[in-house]
Amino acid sequence: MSLEITKVTANIGARVSGVDISRPLGAETAAAIREALSTHKALVFDDVNLDDDTQQAFVRHFGEVTTAHPTVSSIAGVPNVLPVDSERGRAANHWHTDVTFVLNPPQATTLRSVTVPPYGGETLIASSAAAYRQLPEPLRQLADTLWAEHTNDYDYAVPDEEIDEEQAAQRAQFTSITYRTVHPVVRVHPLTGERGLFIGGFAQRIAGLSPSESRKILELLQAYVTRPENILRHRWSPNQLVIFDNRITQHYAIDNYDGLPRRLHRVTLAGDVPVGTEGKESYSIAGDASHYTSVAA
Repeated sequence: MSLEITKVTANIGARVSGVDISRPLGAETAAAIREALSTHKALVFDDVNLDDDTQQAFVRHFGEVTTAHPTVSSIAGVPNVLPVDSERGRAANHWHTDVTFVLNPPQATTLRSVTVPPYGGETLIASSAAAYRQLPEPLRQLADTLWAEHTNDYDYAVPDEEIDEEQAAQRAQFTSITYRTVHPVVRVHPLTGERGLFIGGFAQRIAGLSPSESRKILELLQAYVTRPENILRHRWSPNQLVIFDNRITQHYAIDNYDGLPRRLHRVTLAGDVPVGTEGKESYSIAGDASHYTSVAA
């Protein structure tokens, strides 16, 4: 087959054709997909004809898969697949990078469409590399020196009286193990050497600053990530798979489909420990994620 990569936007995203990812990939094809992911940050595959087993097999071409989530249950009998289901709530409708509250978050995320609403339900994916490049030099110099604490107990802004019983149960499961990890605000990509803003919704506090000071700086930096020109707005169709580089992107699931059924299946690729601009690694304060993921070399 002849692999074709078609760019979708200037800063992020490409559509891949000419390959059947439901079948084993040759080393050359897998390397070309890996290179395309490093270049474009997010790849879209149409008409993939995958199930849970073959989705996992595709991901394993690039390394070890994680279990579904550190605290949230998987699909019954399929420990490495997380259902992203409207019936489980809409906790993903905030900007985030997957599972940054653990020491080594996934290096890549795959999402496969299972049930698609007739309208809405798009996934936004943003390039944090483009955001970093767009920072004015004084802000870039500041960001290079900062570290931020990430935690899964992130939803402090929602008053308890606005949380119903089902949402409270979901929050309790999500935070059943408390994780706190300190990551560089600017992460150096291990394959490309690019720098990207490694923040998002789980980043709650800048090390050495007060909560109010932290919020102002994080909001300022986050505004560059979510500039429209840095975003791929993916409208789901049946039988699609999207893979994005979790080390240098953020994403947001839009809740704009009137509660209609929407289901994606997620499989993630075990990641490495983030490294900042001075070569220092992230460090854990609380929470053991060894049951969730191995550490990629």
